[in-house]
Amino acid sequence: MSTVSWITVRGLFGRRRFLLLLPLPLLLVLLAVLSRGLGVEPTDWGPPVLVGLGLAVVLPVVALIVGTGVLGAEIDDGTVVHVLTTPLPRWQIVLPKLAVAAGVTAVTVAIPLFVAGLLADSVRLGLALAIAAAVGALAYSALFVAVSLLTRRPVLLGLVYVLIWEGLLGNVITGTRVLSIQHYVIALADQLAPTDLLSTTVSVSVAVVMTVLISVAATFLAIDRLRSFSVAGETS
Repeated sequence: MSTVSWITVRGLFGRRRFLLLLPLPLLLVLLAVLSRGLGVEPTDWGPPVLVGLGLAVVLPVVALIVGTGVLGAEIDDGTVVHVLTTPLPRWQIVLPKLAVAAGVTAVTVAIPLFVAGLLADSVRLGLALAIAAAVGALAYSALFVAVSLLTRRPVLLGLVYVLIWEGLLGNVITGTRVLSIQHYVIALADQLAPTDLLSTTVSVSVAVVMTVLISVAATFLAIDRLRSFSVAGETS
């Protein structure tokens, strides 16, 4: 499994798509620093920067780029053949790749969110956002790794979920938030560091249960889907 993880990390950092991870986190930190430096009240810039940008855009988009890349890129360029011809059980292929995707996403997003939370309120809020984002990174990564095995256009389908379901419907129809990873993250962060800067109608218990269910279900789906791939990298 360590070999699969190493190959995944090397392939991920060796592709140009990794450069796509940098602009959004840097923008998040830049906006937080500018807002704090200009003396803008945290109640004015906190929600749009922390939630509107950090949790609604940076976290899911980074997870989408990484999650669809750890297996999707190998399927696209045909190198998945080398993975499929190994004697490893499929779960020993999916789990290391999921761990890499979640880990890279968590580090990339948690650090700027910590900085933004610190500038907006306190160390406690920064830590709460970082921890909640790490949990969300696992759920998003599991979902997008599974999606990369279900369709040839995983990025498009992922964007539909992030932009339409979470972004549009989540702000209009409150009932859809029960199936929104973004709101699970908000609920967890608000539980760890209660603040007026974060707001959601999803309870902490629902957030925890649904995060676990989505992570586990998506992981099992990815493992099962990978079993159906032929050596040519196409589903049988």
